[in-house]
Amino acid sequence: MDIRKRAAALDDRAVASLTLGVAGLFFFNLLFGPAAIVLGAFAVHRRREHTPSRTAGLAGIALGVADLVVLAVLMAVQIRQGSLTWHV
Repeated sequence: MDIRKRAAALDDRAVASLTLGVAGLFFFNLLFGPAAIVLGAFAVHRRREHTPSRTAGLAGIALGVADLVVLAVLMAVQIRQGSLTWHV
């Protein structure tokens, strides 16, 4: 399959979900994690059959959940050390 056809087959929501999920692993995970989950759910719901968009949507959901897990672990470490600070 041609790479242009495969890229055209991807839903924009699935691509956004993947992008936000990966970016959320490094920064703004409180914002990007839930956004990746919601966009991934929209992409999965829209494409019920097995397509690249559905797979990308599922991967975006997994990355969004991973973002929230990273946030929870970082907060737990900070609370355990007694130095939880919130910078705005």
